[in-house]
Amino acid sequence: MNLSKENIKEIRNIVILVLAVLVGLWKYEVVLNVAGFIWGIIAPFILGGAIAFILNVPMNFVQRNIFERRKYFQTVKGEKLKEKLEGPISLILTIFLVLGILAVAVFVIVPQLGSTISALRYNIQEFVPMIIGEIANLFENNPQILEELNGLQLNWNNILTTIVDFFRHGAGSVLGSTYEAAKGILSGLTTFFIAFVFACYILLQKKKLSVQFQKVMYAYLKSEHVEKIMEVCSLTYKTFSSFLTGQCMEAVILGMMFFIVMTILKFPYALLVGVVIALTALVPIFGAFIGCAVSVFLIVMVSPMKALTFIVLFLVLQQIEGNLIYPHVVGNSVGLPSMWVLVAVMLGSSLMGIVGMLIFIPITSVIYTLFRKNVYTRLKQKQIKL
Repeated sequence: MNLSKENIKEIRNIVILVLAVLVGLWKYEVVLNVAGFIWGIIAPFILGGAIAFILNVPMNFVQRNIFERRKYFQTVKGEKLKEKLEGPISLILTIFLVLGILAVAVFVIVPQLGSTISALRYNIQEFVPMIIGEIANLFENNPQILEELNGLQLNWNNILTTIVDFFRHGAGSVLGSTYEAAKGILSGLTTFFIAFVFACYILLQKKKLSVQFQKVMYAYLKSEHVEKIMEVCSLTYKTFSSFLTGQCMEAVILGMMFFIVMTILKFPYALLVGVVIALTALVPIFGAFIGCAVSVFLIVMVSPMKALTFIVLFLVLQQIEGNLIYPHVVGNSVGLPSMWVLVAVMLGSSLMGIVGMLIFIPITSVIYTLFRKNVYTRLKQKQIKL
């Protein structure tokens, strides 16, 4: 058997790989410790990349509408000025836009939430005796149950004290000492600050970094492989950005629907419920049900009948949103049929929870697009028309 240099090189690489796997399995604790140490170092930069990816969507929108669609920036002087101002101004406007949206959400939710919590104690005190009275009327022919209900005494001061003690001791057991809690918060803020600065650097230098990335790939890989990688990267970015845009649009539409209908029908907490539904609807398909549970809890303290009516209203609006709005706004934005949107959400939630729901739709869309393209290419090569 004649062994060429390429064959010897491949055998050597396989042997090294097998030895590395065996050593890793033998000293798996050391490998895990090293992996954890490395992850602690690169985690802020991965988070920064994720922040940059998300902020790049509104930043591109700002760039298109301010710089690319203005005739002045199409002149020679305008091009030079555009190169200097495009990145910083677009980034600053994007940050202010995102902070403005968050501020509006906070200013809407916090006052409503504060008044709701302050009134919740009194609503519960009225709601529980009312429920007990309804149960007593229902079992008026059963003296044993009536005796148990009459003997049920609720001391609200003791109940509130128990709740406060639970949260206080629970928080103590989870967070540990004040020093450990402060240390954890400081570490989280430091990580976020490093990630945010890194994200700003990426966004300001994204054109230069893209060119450098392509140079490195062309230097070490074959040209056809680089072209395929760039095609997949372009498709992935387009799909993820379209999904983020569509998901946010769908959440806003659904929240507005609930707010308008609840205002017309004079439901309590219409604005708060609309905002809660919009925020939870960012989680694909199932997020609105979480918002529904929170909303029902709030409304049932005011009126149990309106809470039941709200459930009916939610099911009606959810059917409209699920069958008409979501597949067209989000499903079409990622080029994925409605059936596969549901499959992607189910798989993502099973594997990675809420995060899986958010990322599996665009990932499935990329796989679906590449697979469909490959299928059509093979059918064309075989001259098969269906």
